[in-house]
Amino acid sequence: MQRSGGPTIDEVAAAAGVSRATVSRVMNDRATVAPDIAERVRAVARELRYQPSRVARSLSLGRTNSVALVVPDLANPMFQQILRGTMAAAAPHDYRVLVAETAENTRDEAEVALEARQRCDALVLAAPRTSEDALRELLPRLEPVVVINRHVPGGTVPTVRVDYGAGVRSMVDHLVALGHRELAYVAGPPSSASNALRVRALDDARHRYPGLRVTTVPCGPTVDAGYRVADRVLATGATGVVAFNDLVAFGLLARLNEAGVAVPGDLSIGGFDDIELARYATPSLTTAAVPQADLGRRAWELLHARVLGVERTRLGAEGVALHITPGLVVRGSTGPVPPARHRDADAAGSADRSEAETARWRAADDEWVLATADGRALGRYSGGTTMPGVHSPRPFLHPVHSLDGVAMTAMSPVDHRHHYGVSLAVADVNGTSHWGGRTYVRGQGPTLLANHGRQEVTATVVTDDGTTLEQRLRWLDARGGVQLTERRRLAAAVLPGADAWALGWHSTLRAGDTYLEIGSPATHGRPGAGYGGWFWRLPTGDEARVVTPDGTDVHGSRHPWVAVARRTGEAWSTLVLVPRNDDASDPASDQASDQAPDQAPDPWFARVGDYVGLGPALAWDAVRRVPAGTELVVHVVAAVVDRRLDADDAQAVADLAVSRVGAVQGTDALAAGA
Repeated sequence: MQRSGGPTIDEVAAAAGVSRATVSRVMNDRATVAPDIAERVRAVARELRYQPSRVARSLSLGRTNSVALVVPDLANPMFQQILRGTMAAAAPHDYRVLVAETAENTRDEAEVALEARQRCDALVLAAPRTSEDALRELLPRLEPVVVINRHVPGGTVPTVRVDYGAGVRSMVDHLVALGHRELAYVAGPPSSASNALRVRALDDARHRYPGLRVTTVPCGPTVDAGYRVADRVLATGATGVVAFNDLVAFGLLARLNEAGVAVPGDLSIGGFDDIELARYATPSLTTAAVPQADLGRRAWELLHARVLGVERTRLGAEGVALHITPGLVVRGSTGPVPPARHRDADAAGSADRSEAETARWRAADDEWVLATADGRALGRYSGGTTMPGVHSPRPFLHPVHSLDGVAMTAMSPVDHRHHYGVSLAVADVNGTSHWGGRTYVRGQGPTLLANHGRQEVTATVVTDDGTTLEQRLRWLDARGGVQLTERRRLAAAVLPGADAWALGWHSTLRAGDTYLEIGSPATHGRPGAGYGGWFWRLPTGDEARVVTPDGTDVHGSRHPWVAVARRTGEAWSTLVLVPRNDDASDPASDQASDQAPDQAPDPWFARVGDYVGLGPALAWDAVRRVPAGTELVVHVVAAVVDRRLDADDAQAVADLAVSRVGAVQGTDALAAGA
């Protein structure tokens, strides 16, 4: 009868000419065996493909080489990532991680934890829901143990904790900066200690922002719970929501979409945790980001030190506590308070903005926010580092809003995922796409190529009392080589009495040692598709109309300014764009880049039917040439207006905007670092 299974320890011992005990000592890494004998035993084991029994090894060593992770809800991706982080950190130490779930049942939590501990060498207890007294009594029976996201006063058990209060503070600060003064907190489980920390932070926010109203809506930690309380959230009258976690926010988004409530147009929503699906929600979710897998890794490091008997480690001053601060990730689910709900609208009036005649840039995490003196956010300028490579990563402005909070930009819309608000995006620079998406190939059509470059910010400074943002950038080709360097200045000003604010964008592009050719689909055989250059993508409204100085078409024209009036509901807004011709581009260019200020600007590329987007084109129907060592200037002034303009009004606003932000070449604050 043939024996089943692999080789036994007795067979290894016989083949190596040693005793069974010697094989056991070698397999358990005991140092009591002579090196030459140990190597002979290992060689035989490899040849026979012998695998020692983990059960037998556990009995021999007096340990299982396994730890247990106890979580309240395995359906929550937050705890799944903690598990992954723990497993990844434990594996190199030959430890396995077993997982147990309490299903949010506080009555069974102690029993589940004790049973898991009996089967393993140590325990990680994640976000325990039991009371403080019960937890203090339980923990000594679980030693060695590490606790995630729970503070045990007076205890010596190592902990890894997220600063939930800091995360909530950053979310509230973000919403308040957008004009929200009526908030709803969609709460988590009452037994959750992190829920109590969030509530405490919201209480603090009421003191920091007099007049701020926060209504708590009891909920829970799941998508279904968020879905079920959405109507109660609407009944609070809030304009902004702080959700207990991302899952709750997903439930809210689903129900609000069914009810026809626009997010963030009618209601802004912020989540917590930044689980993997947050960026893929519709709209993408603004959230307080927690490095979830890192929680598991840190917990293992503390637990491993505990198993080894190390009382103090490099991980904390006392070796028992680690604190992690969430970072705010701003996406599409939050925006300015709806104009009709702005508390100051009636008192101030649309024409009297004496308290907000200044717009200044301020740092916000890794981005920059442009806001008025009274706190209304007009635009957010992002570095583009998180953009997919296929979109040609670049800095961009989004969201951009009018003074009354009307959305004026779209980011990564369904029709063109590579459109990002306002940016300098060029379809073809010596074969590299700085536009994103597909490249038009003559005779073949739009084709996805591995030719996407990126724009990399190397330095940023704010000047002119905060009204101007200056940057240095490098344009890198698809292989990472430098094609261009750029000096960029973004100047902003409120236009009193015009219901408007203005932005001046001035970019000086300098070619390096290589002769550059800037092209477009039009230069490759697709007439009328001369896009590429400074481009503004607007959101879709109920109606859009183009206004030009003489009433003629805009696409392919050289109008000195162009305006797009958009209606959303009953509200009209207008974007006025003025390309400036005060540049010093190379005279060898095919497209009048050396023209005098009174000459016509570059042709306009414009779409208003299938989507709304426009900008002056660098390569409308002929290649734009930039010899090595020469410069190309892109200069556009934009005005965002909270009313519908006719041609005469648009001309007046264009002149006013140019007078305020048109001359942005001033002193170069970054010249020393050029």
